[in-house]
Amino acid sequence: MKIGVLGEHSYIGQSFGKHCERKKDVSVDFVSARNNTWMDSDFSIYDIILCTIGIAHISTDPKMEQKYYAINRDLPILIAKKAKMAGVKQFVFFSSMIVFGDDLQINETLFITNTTKPKPSNFYGKSKLEAEIQLLQLVSEDFCVTVIRTPMVYGENCKGNFQKLISFSRKAMIFPDIPNQRSMIYIFNLCEFVLNCLYNNITGIVYPQNSEYVGTSSIIECARKCQGKSVHFITIFNPLLYLVSRRIGLIRKIFGSRIYDRKLSPNIEAYNIFTFEESIQRCVQSIKTVP
Repeated sequence: MKIGVLGEHSYIGQSFGKHCERKKDVSVDFVSARNNTWMDSDFSIYDIILCTIGIAHISTDPKMEQKYYAINRDLPILIAKKAKMAGVKQFVFFSSMIVFGDDLQINETLFITNTTKPKPSNFYGKSKLEAEIQLLQLVSEDFCVTVIRTPMVYGENCKGNFQKLISFSRKAMIFPDIPNQRSMIYIFNLCEFVLNCLYNNITGIVYPQNSEYVGTSSIIECARKCQGKSVHFITIFNPLLYLVSRRIGLIRKIFGSRIYDRKLSPNIEAYNIFTFEESIQRCVQSIKTVP
């Protein structure tokens, strides 16, 4: 199985390549998407194309809107069309849970089932959703399209708030006790999930996640435990956090609840090769200890 990965500098792309190094029946090449160099690449040598390119952070700057649509929607569609013309059997597109909208208030849960309709609230989510719709229209008897709506992806040396949270845990002797839940997926569980999709020629929209729903306090507690430390949870600041979260999206992102119904994720144990605790242990170990 020969795979071409578009997005040689992406976290998911690099991790997938590393994950496949131990697979004797899988060969991974990285195809550069910079400066349209992919246009000159020979896609006919690949069985599968993985598109991991995209702008992942959320911006509300109107000046960025055109760029989001160009990279998150238009570019994947052009690449998929080239792949189909070249005889590639399967195209994999990494979308996001963000197509269902923003986090709700702290004490509310966005519970996503097979009847929940996408409702993106920004051009990041809209660009991903529009790409999904047009890519799935390319499906034919000889061309599979797999759309992966990832929840929060985390792992060693990942970017974003998760890495900051793990770093913060070194000093977090106390932490707010807010009972939230999140669907998340550890990067190498995601890589294994992708391989399962490829081996089985899965077409359509799929929803990977860890076996466990996880709260922010659980992440802190587990990270502290991996460092041989404990944490004391307090509720005194909860009313203030509830109030502030109405205006500050970052607070909702940290303490909000957003989960996929487990029915959306069949055979979940098949690709959860690392437990939540094991994944946090690996993340903690990847950060150099500060005296």
